[in-house]
Amino acid sequence: MSERKNLCVLAATIPSDARLAERLGADEAAHALDRCMRRLERAIDGNGGDAVRHRPDALIATFERCDAGALAACEMLERMRNLPPLSGSRQTVCIGLHYGVVEGSPAQGEGVDTAQRLATLARPEQALASGPAIMLLTPAARHAAMPQAIRSTGIDALGMEVFTVGQRVGMVTSLPPTARLSQRLRLRHQQDTIFVEEQRPVLLLGRELGNDVVIMDPRASRQHARIERRREGFILVDESSNGTYVSTDGAKETCVKHGELPLLGPGRIGCGFSAGEIERDLVFFDIV
Repeated sequence: MSERKNLCVLAATIPSDARLAERLGADEAAHALDRCMRRLERAIDGNGGDAVRHRPDALIATFERCDAGALAACEMLERMRNLPPLSGSRQTVCIGLHYGVVEGSPAQGEGVDTAQRLATLARPEQALASGPAIMLLTPAARHAAMPQAIRSTGIDALGMEVFTVGQRVGMVTSLPPTARLSQRLRLRHQQDTIFVEEQRPVLLLGRELGNDVVIMDPRASRQHARIERRREGFILVDESSNGTYVSTDGAKETCVKHGELPLLGPGRIGCGFSAGEIERDLVFFDIV
């Protein structure tokens, strides 16, 4: 990376545990640390990030969109929580997220420095995001962040607001596999096919080009709706002005406005218009 560019930067550190390392021995402790890092790397890859710096116990990743960085942070926390304890101890991760300047190879700059400072200030099993990163989240992704900034001596020294990410009730992250969650939701829109699955637990629909499914119909909102992969299944969450219409085969059409609806499939989704209309912007879905 030689160019100077503004990016979302995620810094993740696995805190050392001297007592655990002593109980496990050097080789087993190194294996356990490598297992943790692979889980963090999968969260980065699954959300379209690039790992630009790597140490045995820490990494730096960049994302084009802050939404993807926030979702990767949530997924990292969940993946680490799902690890079984080792000799009675749980391995944890500290995460920092910031939007700022990145340049050079290996990556450096204000964006990297601030993300690393946030990771240093984070407690185990905590992700801290800067105000600039939170400001760039779309409404569909802000559910992952606490609404109030937090305070401490170290955080105040940064000179910017800081928020926790991934600790709100109902947040969506990658979830542990179960029989139900092994299923995927397949969506077809025009010539594109996209899946909601473990690697992509949230899908955004709307008129804005940054959405995963871009709806060109003027009745659709810029950030119209999202589909979340939860323990109970696939849930459509409407955030639009005109509502989202869902027609499931064998059932009456339902209009969701600022609410939620399970997607049982197969069926059709209309963003701002009836799913019964013959529209090129209809979204077809089924569970596979």
